[in-house]
Amino acid sequence: MSRAFVKEDDHEMEPEFRLPDSDSPYYAEAAAWALIQGADEGNSRAAELATGFEWGDAALAIEVEAILERAESEGQDRVAQLARRYLRGVKR
Repeated sequence: MSRAFVKEDDHEMEPEFRLPDSDSPYYAEAAAWALIQGADEGNSRAAELATGFEWGDAALAIEVEAILERAESEGQDRVAQLARRYLRGVKR
């Protein structure tokens, strides 16, 4: 195997996503935030695995729209950017 594909920085820990139980009424909101956080940290795949949702999943569009509105009103430009990117990927 080429060394280009070997992860040598094993000292870096995978991000930890604190999520409520999947049957919690807050799970969708927490999952949306986890996907935004994962994208911000450059590890969307870990967030997808942790939440069970893929980036751009239409099931979380309402939650991500709420995140976008809040981020814009609070001047959180990076969060707003990622939320817009997520919403562009939603297949409706």
